[in-house]
Amino acid sequence: MLATTDSALDPLADHKAIRNSGWKARILPTFRPDAVVDPEFAGFSQNVTKLGEQTGEDTSTWIGYLRALRMARERFRSLGCTATDHGHPTARTANLSPREASDLFTRVTAGTSDARDHELFRAQMLTEMARMSLDDGLVMQIHAGSARNHNRQLYERYGRDIGADIPTATNYVDALRPLLDQFGNHRNLTIILFTLDESTYGRELAPLAGHYPCLRLGPPWWFYDSPEGMMRFREQVTETAGFYNTVGFNDDTRAFLSIPARHDVARRTDCAFLARLVAEHRLDEDEALEVAYDLAYRLVKRAYRLEEARDGA
Repeated sequence: MLATTDSALDPLADHKAIRNSGWKARILPTFRPDAVVDPEFAGFSQNVTKLGEQTGEDTSTWIGYLRALRMARERFRSLGCTATDHGHPTARTANLSPREASDLFTRVTAGTSDARDHELFRAQMLTEMARMSLDDGLVMQIHAGSARNHNRQLYERYGRDIGADIPTATNYVDALRPLLDQFGNHRNLTIILFTLDESTYGRELAPLAGHYPCLRLGPPWWFYDSPEGMMRFREQVTETAGFYNTVGFNDDTRAFLSIPARHDVARRTDCAFLARLVAEHRLDEDEALEVAYDLAYRLVKRAYRLEEARDGA
């Protein structure tokens, strides 16, 4: 199965064409709302207006804006989407009152906000996205800990998100608390956490995922999508989070032809880690074989609700 990552404003014409063609390949969209939830995204206010035009909602109001986002998510779901993806610079979340959120929305869309308002709005929108996921079942992915578009000359020549992502120190314990206070114990919500700050694996991410039913750990990403990076991930998170609070391996790359090799590396690295546990008599061989299969196949299907998507189709 392949999933594309698509702007909330994308008409998804290619996905409609695939579905109408009768081709049986599983190629699903993923809802990426950055363009309409990040005040620092180029053209943010215009994007919010376009969202309203697409959905027929009045996105000049907070309530209309939230309704429009729900409608956009439903459009993605109708084409098989099972997940959202959020590329925020931090993992900060917030839990503002409706009045506070409405006032903040007015400032960021009017262009009278500052950097603190922008971060607070992104934080509130992660909580709003979690609230919507409880209703529509979409799995949340949060890719934090990355300073994106760091190379200014590269950005100016080719545009955003074409590389130059640099790891940054990231706080998850305090940042996620407002969202987790609201939804952390909901077992029908799945939030998959990714990071470029591997120093958080054992100190923050593994304990959080081991405790909160809604949290899962995504596989090593970007710089750590490598044999050494994958092994460090297993060594640092398994003792606290176990295997089954991770999602196995799902690839995240623009290098399409590298996908089979990346999955092969992940399987080999996980099996090397399991083999060590067998050699040390911490797992029986039949247990290790079952875990290996789960890490390569079952966990990712379960985490991304892919069987449900097939049944729904």
